[in-house]
Amino acid sequence: MYQALACVTDNKKIAENIHLIEFEAPSIANVIAPGQFLNLRVNDNLFPLLRRPFSICDVNNDRISVMFNVMGEGTKILSQKKLNDYVDILGPLGNGFNLTFNEKKTVIISGGLGAAPFPYLTKELLNRDKEIITIVGGRSSQDIIKHGLTNLFITTEDGSEGLKGNVIDCLKDINNLLFETQYRVFTCGPNGMIKAIKKYFADNKIVVEASVESAMACGFGICQGCPIEHVQSEDTYKLICKDGPVFNLNDIII
Repeated sequence: MYQALACVTDNKKIAENIHLIEFEAPSIANVIAPGQFLNLRVNDNLFPLLRRPFSICDVNNDRISVMFNVMGEGTKILSQKKLNDYVDILGPLGNGFNLTFNEKKTVIISGGLGAAPFPYLTKELLNRDKEIITIVGGRSSQDIIKHGLTNLFITTEDGSEGLKGNVIDCLKDINNLLFETQYRVFTCGPNGMIKAIKKYFADNKIVVEASVESAMACGFGICQGCPIEHVQSEDTYKLICKDGPVFNLNDIII
């Protein structure tokens, strides 16, 4: 874990209310694994007081990008950062996705801003010659985020883009592409979607890794503010920031 004053090299709007900001931070960029996150202090004032956690979206040489939607004062300030501004960042934090697996085929399932950790994962999977199917879901076409993703299957609840339905409907629809093959699943999105995915894969041996969303204060386990019930933990609970945010979906109760 490193702390750095990172220089803003790009900040752009990529979808409705969705921004992508890029920093130059060599000491952090060189040690990031897909699925880890950063804690950002958006200004030097007392408000907002706490750092904000953001999934690492992508890494390009010495540069790191994070994706976010503007929801409160902290993200509003971040969205207004200009080229050559500086942001205090802490990271990389948490445990990322497991990339040492034998399955040739992979399925990425994202819902809304759950797409945030997947551009870098996509890049790393392709570097390892893995096949990728990506399912992107949302309530409407405005919730669909495609940035940095490949081989897309789109589904929206209102039918405004792609298949009308949810990610489970889409999984069923493309089942012929996965039939009788071993594959690994990576997912991130709303808890309701994660629960549905866990139920869908409950009766087979497909490994599903989920990046779990949570409010985090410290980002490295000191405040104990982001517990998640863990079926294999002696203490019943794990911390999302320290032990996650990526978990084997069979190991957590969500």
